[in-house]
Amino acid sequence: MVVIFYYKMKAFGISNALYFRYGEFAKWLAEGREIVSKRYYIGVVRAKENDEKGQKMRRNQKKLFNNLSSEKCGFIIERGYLMENDGVFHEKGVDVKIAVGILVGAYEDLYDTAILISSDTDLIPVIEKARALGKKVEYIGFSNKPSFGLIKSANETRLLTRNEVEQFQTAKQ
Repeated sequence: MVVIFYYKMKAFGISNALYFRYGEFAKWLAEGREIVSKRYYIGVVRAKENDEKGQKMRRNQKKLFNNLSSEKCGFIIERGYLMENDGVFHEKGVDVKIAVGILVGAYEDLYDTAILISSDTDLIPVIEKARALGKKVEYIGFSNKPSFGLIKSANETRLLTRNEVEQFQTAKQ
């Protein structure tokens, strides 16, 4: 099984991703199945030297990466980039990396089930192709903002409640 964790907690009201127990969360989602790979897809913060806010975001993201890649979590971090447009940042290249990861894993028979945490309907064709190759795709969404397109496309769906997610949040270290 491949566990793909795409950052969606913020939309669910959990704002501090630095102190989340990602490894335990992945194990909980796997429900006793073997985990062969855990991947976290994210746009990398780039900040100019004199940009205080950007530098703080960059430092926090580095802490997040250290947490994710630690022995206790064991995630591989797949990096896209952030692009600013009129003061709003957008992740670029992240969805493509998710799609490639799912398809390579399906074609190379690296997993039986991919667990996908994302609400991006651009991934529907990837889900359909993985399923056509005999793989299962579980869509993990959030009960407050489910993606009906992904619900329709996936083999299984699980919509997480805030309480389910909060149990993996730790106090600030």
